[in-house]
Amino acid sequence: MSSAPPGPGPSGPTPLEPNTRRRVLRQGLSVGVATGAYGISFGALAVAAGLDVWQTCALSLLMFTGGSQFAFVGIIASGGLASAPSAIAAGSMLGLRNALYALELTPLLGVRGPRRMAAAQLTIDESMAVAVTQDDRRAARLGFWVTGISVYVLWNLTTFAGALVGNAIGDPRTYGLDAAACAAFIALLWPRLRGRDSIAIAVAGGVVATLLTPALPPGIPVVVAAAAALLAWRGPRETDGSAGVATP
Repeated sequence: MSSAPPGPGPSGPTPLEPNTRRRVLRQGLSVGVATGAYGISFGALAVAAGLDVWQTCALSLLMFTGGSQFAFVGIIASGGLASAPSAIAAGSMLGLRNALYALELTPLLGVRGPRRMAAAQLTIDESMAVAVTQDDRRAARLGFWVTGISVYVLWNLTTFAGALVGNAIGDPRTYGLDAAACAAFIALLWPRLRGRDSIAIAVAGGVVATLLTPALPPGIPVVVAAAAALLAWRGPRETDGSAGVATP
């Protein structure tokens, strides 16, 4: 059943149903906690790679895309400062997926001015995932902002903590923080795989990334897979009848 996009009523936009609002807030905050907690790993690994605490924190504050940050420090760790150009190139390539996300989020969020700049900074895997899994434009916008802000705040706090602790805690991946973030992300996307097209796109993206990973530099397989999936997603597909949010 289709519905018209929610518009302003006599006293402004219609608010979300309380249950829907609570559900979206719970989703966004849970993803923020799971993802933000893994920032401690980045902080520790960045310091181990030779960056100081403030350089590490600057990467999280300004770059703010975990895949690019890990790619950057991984190359620095193996090649030192001489490998900085390669590290920047790899981080930039991996960060291109956020630009692809922006193509889908721009008409959905409808922001202008300073809010548009803030939205660009918060456009990451997690905020994109929470936004597009909603069945209502208002819920999608709330999910984007709650997820993006919670991840940003927690990621930067845990980055600082990890950088201070450094190698004293060992490899934080042994605590399962990486698995928690991935599990939360998969839990959001899994219910959306309801049609043959969406399942085919997900499988194709995974196969492309898996096949290219051994042969190409870090970041490029993910960019290629994401680009192929998003191009297919933006093509003809069935909709769920929601206001501005399409079912891939």
